[in-house]
Amino acid sequence: MSVLLETSLGDIVIDLEVESCPKISENFLKLCKVYYYNLNAFFNVSKNFLAQTGDPTATGTGGESIWSWMDQQQNKKSDTPRYFTPELLPKLKHTSKGTVSMAIAPSVEGSTGGGAGSQFFITLADNIEYLDGKHAVFGHVVEGFDTLDKLNDVFVDDNGRPLKDVRIRHVVVLEDPFPDPPSLSALIPPSPPTRPPDNSNRIAEDEDLSTTLPEDVEEALRREKAAKASALTLEMVGDLPFANVRPPENVLFVCKLNPVTRDEDLELIFSRFGEVMSCQVIRDKKTGDSLQYAFVEFDKRDDAEQAYFKMQNVLVDDRRIWVDFSQSVAKSNGIWSNDPKRPPAFKREERRGGGYGGREDLVATKRYRDNEDEDEGGRGYGMVFDVPSGKSRDRDRRRRSRSRSPPRRERDRDRRDRDRDRDRRDRDRRDERRR
Repeated sequence: MSVLLETSLGDIVIDLEVESCPKISENFLKLCKVYYYNLNAFFNVSKNFLAQTGDPTATGTGGESIWSWMDQQQNKKSDTPRYFTPELLPKLKHTSKGTVSMAIAPSVEGSTGGGAGSQFFITLADNIEYLDGKHAVFGHVVEGFDTLDKLNDVFVDDNGRPLKDVRIRHVVVLEDPFPDPPSLSALIPPSPPTRPPDNSNRIAEDEDLSTTLPEDVEEALRREKAAKASALTLEMVGDLPFANVRPPENVLFVCKLNPVTRDEDLELIFSRFGEVMSCQVIRDKKTGDSLQYAFVEFDKRDDAEQAYFKMQNVLVDDRRIWVDFSQSVAKSNGIWSNDPKRPPAFKREERRGGGYGGREDLVATKRYRDNEDEDEGGRGYGMVFDVPSGKSRDRDRRRRSRSRSPPRRERDRDRRDRDRDRDRRDRDRRDERRR
């Protein structure tokens, strides 16, 4: 009577000692019929000694007999023990490589005798007398010794578990002389399992570490993983509404602008490619000076693509501009606008788009004196040791700089001079265009 084990390293054919060990053979064959051993891992491999499997948990403490398994499947509360008493015959010894033995536990449900469940092992060397009389031999390998050699050479950890899983993919019963119990046929699963019964974090048995990808593909995968990690970090700190957000495809980023370039001029230039929904030159909130970059939003994506190809490196106000698709998602986050003309005293919730970081379900964490809110007395949160916080130091620094700053009349005169110079340059530029 034979059984075929299809493993991840090759096939193994086992002949059973049915006449000498009927109880063990029946238990083993019926467990094979209900796919009990399918996708089980070899959890203990000792070089030139043995390879052990048959435990669904892959810990060495699991496994049960077919009779105990049947009772559990039927939800019966019976006195059927987890283990059974195997045939331990002195004439069957571990004399040759490929001997198959049922592992015997120290006790059977608290009794003094030993018992067997579902765990078995295959010897990987000859004349292992140490196992004689301790474990029950019930079969021998007749085909697949090359598979045993591969199993003997696998790399294992300190506990003897292979670093790369070696599993029984499928079991085929070639011949079964024992009749099935009356209730067994109804308990046989309709198909073999597709997932391993244990939660393994090892290298998968079908994973090949020797295969290498092209260098450009590996670099692309590394960049994708780094981008996902960075996006998740930005989501956690509130800079992104969610990690998988994508920038709009109809918004262009224009940089290297001349400081005198205005929103109206840029919108007039880009409007020839299509309808411009908004065009904004980003300016400093305090001084109103241009930061020399802008965002141009088109109504259609095709218009933005055409402007991207046509306006690259074009001369605008004596400057070669650079055009690219916007990578900013601040508009989706509710804080896209940087218009210095907006009222400075609007609520924080409105500025951030509601909640915190543009998300209504987030709340800003209060950090003692660094909190933006202050109590009715106008003092904010105090501490046991009154050490000036960073915000209070900045406030003191602004007071000192304000005391050293020029009078308001001089600042207004300087601002008017700058506006006059800018208007003069615009007028000269229009005269040159007319000529």
